[in-house]
Amino acid sequence: MTYDRTTSFDDETTTAAASLAMVLRRPTPTVHWRDRTGERSLLVTERTLIGSSESVGLRVLAPTVSRVHAELEPRQDGVWLRDLGSKNGVAIDRVWIKEARLHHGATVRLGDVELSVRYADAQSNVVLWREPRFGALYGKSTVMRELFARLARVAASDAAILIQGETGTGKELVARSIHDASPRARGPFIVVDCAAMPDNLLEAELFGHTRGAFTGAHTAREGAFEAASGGTIFLDEVGELPLAMQPKLLRVLESRTIRRVGESQHRPVNVRVVTATHRDLAAMVASGAFREDLYFRLAVLPVRVPPLREREDDAIELARSFLPEPMRTAALDPTLERALLSRPWVGNVRELRNVMDRVVSLGPSEALDGEANALSRSRPSAAARGEWSEGPTVDSGVPFKVLRDQWLDHLERAYLTALIAQHGRNITAVAAAAGLDRSYIHRLIKKHDL
Repeated sequence: MTYDRTTSFDDETTTAAASLAMVLRRPTPTVHWRDRTGERSLLVTERTLIGSSESVGLRVLAPTVSRVHAELEPRQDGVWLRDLGSKNGVAIDRVWIKEARLHHGATVRLGDVELSVRYADAQSNVVLWREPRFGALYGKSTVMRELFARLARVAASDAAILIQGETGTGKELVARSIHDASPRARGPFIVVDCAAMPDNLLEAELFGHTRGAFTGAHTAREGAFEAASGGTIFLDEVGELPLAMQPKLLRVLESRTIRRVGESQHRPVNVRVVTATHRDLAAMVASGAFREDLYFRLAVLPVRVPPLREREDDAIELARSFLPEPMRTAALDPTLERALLSRPWVGNVRELRNVMDRVVSLGPSEALDGEANALSRSRPSAAARGEWSEGPTVDSGVPFKVLRDQWLDHLERAYLTALIAQHGRNITAVAAAAGLDRSYIHRLIKKHDL
């Protein structure tokens, strides 16, 4: 990869934004395939969905290809291919894969269709932000400065944005930074957590209600969409949106009007919609758990927030930023610094902040020792109560994300099984013990068939 100091922004980017940008040149593959329409090819410069749907970026018209089949994602080390739970699977050079990096000359098989991958001699331009900050966000790593440049571009637009990233990566902070850099910055920024709201109240929370629309509706109330007029509405954890609510949100996005619960008239709304989720929304679309048409309405401008393990260069400075002002200029304890650089950071930036809060309260040695002891004690004691079963095999031959998802599913199922046994399937008590909403508990029970 090489760098070019010449700025390169399209028309939607402001002059101020362009002055803060530089260009990274990255090898880019071209994918070639043949379907019933003939010979086709596509240069892959950004995250691209593959499937037979007319809405995907790389469309393969063949009966053995799912509507949303797989996803291509350019990364620092090349382009990665990920199966999205397709019916007929994905293979690279005759090896069935869940996720893998594409090499030059690779042959990809989707159903009975073959695609060939060729990395071009020419390199594509990737715009990087010159500064290590964008709004309240910090990152000097290449992956973060690429993100900042994208945020500057999408902020200037009024199209819907879907922010995807793991838990703890700061998706709400990304949404706030987009709003603050947008022409709507003087308007309101309204947040709705779709996972924290009971299903029967979510519609009223989003669209408002009239007096007497339901029990407890003593007065009329505007919803979040009306409250966000002239500004931005941020729907956090949109992947938890119940299927029954999804067509109602789709109608709002298409008509730019809302109808309060208990009311017949439609009201126009002037809002920019930004959504976020930690879930694999494209895979949910492929499995039927999320509406395809709604997904493409929300993901007009997709944004991926990288996990902390992909931006190790930022860990130490981020840790320092979480310290009180008088402590920031002092050198970090060497043991602490080594520990920060060696952790997998499953909880990402949120986990890092929690670690630094313990460091401030207890000191580096006691904070790290106490945490290690707590982790070592937690699993034996749980196993002794019969709440944990043996987890998935730790197979170093699979990508980390696949293994992590397997363990997360195991954790959810084991934890929920123990709580249900403890509280006798009293969902209210289970939700209270877990600190989650009852509707989310119901979704987890359905997901794990408990």
